[in-house]
Amino acid sequence: MKLNQLSDNPGATKSRKRIGRGPGSGTGKTGGRGIKGQKSRSGVAIKGYEGGQMPLYQRLPKRGFNNINTKRHAVVNLGLLQKFIDAKKIDAKKPISEETLVESGLVRRVRDGVRILAKGELSAKVDLTVSGASKSAVAAVEKAGGKLTVTSAPKADAESE
Repeated sequence: MKLNQLSDNPGATKSRKRIGRGPGSGTGKTGGRGIKGQKSRSGVAIKGYEGGQMPLYQRLPKRGFNNINTKRHAVVNLGLLQKFIDAKKIDAKKPISEETLVESGLVRRVRDGVRILAKGELSAKVDLTVSGASKSAVAAVEKAGGKLTVTSAPKADAESE
C-alpha cells in the first residue's frame, strides 16, 4: 500500500454544511437561522442580556477579595532543611541566614521573608536566623540542640501551624 492509496473508512468524515448557497442546497435563503428577529441577524451579543432587567450576574453579591497587605513568605520545612544539610549543600556548623538558604537553592526567592515550619525531622544542631517560624518549628530546632532566631515576629494568628 502506498500513501496515495490511503483513505478514511466510509462514513468516518463528514463534509461541512455550506450555508446560504441557494434553495437547492436545503440551507439557502435564511441559512438555518429561522425567520427575522435579533438572533437571525449578524452581530448579536445577547448572552447575559435579560431585556433591560438587571442581569443575574450583576444581581448576585460579590464575594472575596485579595488582601494587598498580606505577607507572602517562602516556606521551608525542617525535613527539607535536614536533607540539604545531609547533602552538604548547607553547612550546619555555620550560622544559617535567609541568604544562605537562597545560595544553597533551598529557597528560590525570599519574598517577604523565610518562614520555617516543623514538617519533617531535624537532627542537626543549627543556628537559624529567619523572619518567621511556627512554635513547633522553634521547639523542634531547640530539641535538636540548635537555636532559631526570628527577626520580625509574625502576628499571633499566623504563629500556629
